[in-house]
Amino acid sequence: MIDGIWWLVILFAVIAVLWLLAKARGAKAGEKHSHKPSAKANKPINDSLQKTSALLKQYFPDYRVNRKANHLLLSKQDKKIAMITIDKKIDVGQRRLGDVPVINYHRVPSRAQLTANLQDAE
Repeated sequence: MIDGIWWLVILFAVIAVLWLLAKARGAKAGEKHSHKPSAKANKPINDSLQKTSALLKQYFPDYRVNRKANHLLLSKQDKKIAMITIDKKIDVGQRRLGDVPVINYHRVPSRAQLTANLQDAE
C-alpha cells in the first residue's frame, strides 16, 4: 500500500508535468495571440433590420421598436404586437410564436407591406 506522502509526491509530479506541457504549447515570449474579430464587428450598422427599424420609427411612431440580434420586436403600450425577421432561408410570410405573430421578409419591406402585416398582427 502507498503511504500518504507518496500520493502527494505523485500528485505534485503530475501537476508539474501538466504545467510544463501547457507552458511548452503556449505562446512564446514576445509573441502575441492573434484574435480574429467577431462576425458582429464586421456586420454593417446600416443592415436590413436597421433600415426596417428606421422605417417603422418614421411611419409608425405609436409602435415601440426593440432591436435584437436577429429580429425586431414591436410593442404598443407594453403589449407585444409582432416580431419582424429578415431571413432569406425562411419563407416569406407569417407564423406564430406563442401569441405573437412572427413576420419574415427577404429584404427591407415597403411601407404598404408593413401596414398590411401590422394590421393583420393586431
